Amino acid sequence: MSEPKYKRILLKISGEALAGGKERGLDFEMIGKVCDVIKQCVELGVQVGVVVGGGNFWRGLKDGGDRMERTRADHMGMLATVINALAVADCLEQRDVPVRVQTAIAMNAIAEPYIRGKAVRHLEKGRVVIFGCGTGNPYFSTDTGAVLRAAEIEADAILLAKNVDGVYSADPKKDPNAVRYDHITYDEVLAKHLSVMDTTATSLSMDNNIPIVLFALEDPRNILRVVMGEQIGTTVKEEF
Repeated sequence: MSEPKYKRILLKISGEALAGGKERGLDFEMIGKVCDVIKQCVELGVQVGVVVGGGNFWRGLKDGGDRMERTRADHMGMLATVINALAVADCLEQRDVPVRVQTAIAMNAIAEPYIRGKAVRHLEKGRVVIFGCGTGNPYFSTDTGAVLRAAEIEADAILLAKNVDGVYSADPKKDPNAVRYDHITYDEVLAKHLSVMDTTATSLSMDNNIPIVLFALEDPRNILRVVMGEQIGTTVKEEF
């Protein structure tokens, strides 16, 4: 087998993807398949950081709406990401993959506090590090948290595993003429208001020149394919 293209990755998994075919909760069959592929990546010597969303349990802005104070609703969303982080960690440990969960909000009874130096050391020792609670601040998405952690750990790429198979010129569910891009620049994403990540996350990626690969998690082996350099989904970079 050829060498992996990326030596250190930040894998962002949406909460909805962890729910599999369900709208809410956890699909352990899907999580197991994802963890099987993460294990393969680790065995190839790839250092893997993971950020999980929480939308399968709670989305602060969407679910709280105008019925709750925004900060409290976002804090609930951060707690939802910890549920997902612990579930993924447990599935990895069942596969004898060393793993650590770090959270941006201290909860020492169940996870380590996020400390950049410790996270990097874990990665260097071959441990998967799962980052919970996003950035630890309200008004920021877990996509922004993923980019922030990727920049801090100096990841080679951000792998966005979602329920869509790439970046389109329009919503493919609404526009049958929507075109999927194989490659696109950050500037084009921002100028065309394309649905990759929110603008804060996209701008932070651009400022730190971190390539993003967005692909569908429906087939978890896409993670390994991206790591090995196959053209899967859409790659977003500063220039091509």
